[in-house]
Amino acid sequence: MRPLEGLVILDLSRVLACPFASMILAELGAEVIKVEQPGTGDETRSFEPFAEGPNGEAVSGYYMACNRSKQSITVNMRHAEGRAIIRDLAKTADVLVENFPVGTLKRRGLDWESLKADCPRLIYLSCTGFGQDGPYAKRKGYDTVFQAMSGLMSLTGERGGGPVKPGLPVADLSSGLWVAIAILAALQGRTKTGAGGHVDVSMLDAQVALLSIAAARYFALDEVPPRLGTEHPGRVPSASFKCSDGKYLHITCSDQHWLPLCEALGLDALAADSELADNSGRVRRREEVMAGISAAMIGLTRAEAFAKLDAANVPAGPVLNLDEVLTDEHVRARGMVSSFQHPALGEFPALPVPLRFAGWDGPRVDRPPLLGEHTEQVLREKLGMDAARIAALREAGAV
Repeated sequence: MRPLEGLVILDLSRVLACPFASMILAELGAEVIKVEQPGTGDETRSFEPFAEGPNGEAVSGYYMACNRSKQSITVNMRHAEGRAIIRDLAKTADVLVENFPVGTLKRRGLDWESLKADCPRLIYLSCTGFGQDGPYAKRKGYDTVFQAMSGLMSLTGERGGGPVKPGLPVADLSSGLWVAIAILAALQGRTKTGAGGHVDVSMLDAQVALLSIAAARYFALDEVPPRLGTEHPGRVPSASFKCSDGKYLHITCSDQHWLPLCEALGLDALAADSELADNSGRVRRREEVMAGISAAMIGLTRAEAFAKLDAANVPAGPVLNLDEVLTDEHVRARGMVSSFQHPALGEFPALPVPLRFAGWDGPRVDRPPLLGEHTEQVLREKLGMDAARIAALREAGAV
C-alpha cells in the first residue's frame, strides 16, 4: 500500500506548478482526477517538446512530465451542467486544487465559499501568482516573472554581469512542492478538527520564502548579496573551477577540508598561511584563494582533479550536462530514471518521485492520461450516471 492510497484529489489546475504537485501525490497513491477543457485539454498538451510515436502521433513531453498517474475527464465549466458536475465531484473528493486567476471560479460558483456548505471536509487549495489579496492579487505572471520579482534573478549570474534565470522553471517547480506540502499539512489538520478549509498559495510568496540564507545576510549584515556566479557569498572555496579539458569541477570546502585540499592540489603556500585555516580568513582573502585554486585546477583534467580531491575526502563533484546526469551510474543505480508504457509512444522515460519508504510501497510511475480518457468511468463510478445521461451531457457540450 502506498502512503496516500484512498485520498481523492479533484485537480482543476493547468500548466506546471499545481499539476507537478498533484502528480507527486498521485504517484504516492492518491487518486487524482484531472479536469480538462473538452477538445483542447490542459494547454500544455500543445507545448513543445513533442515526442513522436511509430505511427506519427505527436505527444507533448511537457504535458507528460507533470501529469503522469492521473485520470483525465473533460468538463466544460462554462456550461451550467458542467459546473454542476464539478460541484458534485467536489462532494466525493478530499482535496480540490485550482490555479485560476483570482475571482474566476467565484463567478462560476465554484470557489471555496460556494462549496464549503456542501463539502465541509474538503481541502480547497488555490494557487495564484500573487495570492488572493494584496495590491498585486489581480496581476498575471509566469515562472520567470516570479523569479524576477522575488529577487532570485538578482542573485543569479556572473560577477559584474546582469541577472540570469536558472536553467529550470524554479518558481513553478518549487511552488508545486509548496502546494504538495500545504495539502498534506491541511489533511493532517483535518484529522484533528474533522473540518476542511481553504489554502491560499502565492507563487511570489513561495519564492520569497526560498530567499532564506540570502535574507539572513540582509537581516544580519544589512547586505544585499551580489552576483557571484558559482561562488558562495559566505564560504571560500565554494565554486566551480575550469579544468584543462574545458570541463568544470565544483568544490565546496569547510575548514576540515582546507588542508587536504591544499595537499591534493599542491598549494603549499596557502596551506602554510595560518590565517587561511579559518573560513573567515579565506572569505577576507577570497581573490587570492580563488586564484591559487584556479591555477592548480587548470593544469588538471576534470577526471584527474576529481580523483585527487575524492581520494582526500574533499567534497567535490563534476558539473555534469543533462545527458551525463541521466546516464550516471549512481543516478541509474538509485532508480532515478524510470519509464512508463504510452499507447502512442510505447515505452517512454520518466523521472520518478525521489522517495523511498520502509513500511509502505514506494511511488509508482504510471503513464499520463489521454484527453478525457476517464470521463465516462468517473461520471459512472463517482456520480452514478448511466450511459444515456453521459451521452446527453456530451450532446449538450457539458463534457
